[in-house]
Amino acid sequence: MRSGGSPAGSSRALRLDPFSLPVRFAASDAAADERVRHVELYRERVVMRRSLAGMRMALNMPVSAFTGVALRLTAGEGEEPGTVSIVLEHKDPGLALPLAVSAESDDAMADWRSWASVLGLPLLVEDEGVLREPLARMGGVRIERVRARRRRHNAIKRRRPSMPLRRRAAKLTGATPVHRGEREIIARN
Repeated sequence: MRSGGSPAGSSRALRLDPFSLPVRFAASDAAADERVRHVELYRERVVMRRSLAGMRMALNMPVSAFTGVALRLTAGEGEEPGTVSIVLEHKDPGLALPLAVSAESDDAMADWRSWASVLGLPLLVEDEGVLREPLARMGGVRIERVRARRRRHNAIKRRRPSMPLRRRAAKLTGATPVHRGEREIIARN
């Protein structure tokens, strides 16, 4: 018996739940003997088991070895609707793992963000066959334009104190009293 996880997925479409990790599932693998590999996905690592030329092997990789969670759009043929796939991308395309396939783009967008958040990986979008990040980042921080200060001309303006907006730093002048030779009143241990 393999350690951890529970079987996942459904017979109609592939959709793994990012909040029920660890999860076990089977994915197609063109290079494997039986054209299938068994995957165990944890928050910190991924274990892939498959058989090549009669030799059984298990790849145990950290999740940080993957480049990100990609969103791929596939156009439908004829009257069939297109599909949206969420894939855990690796530098080696043979190690990429499908996480969800759906015809509903709204559900896929929510799952895409959830998977990236749970696994701590960047979001990726396939653009003309090339994977790129949809948002600019510097290291682990997203970079955005500086937003203007929020104006207070709205309905809840009166519920917030306006005093912090009017405070100024005090100026020391010659008339400012200075107390010398007095004992300080400070709580000390």
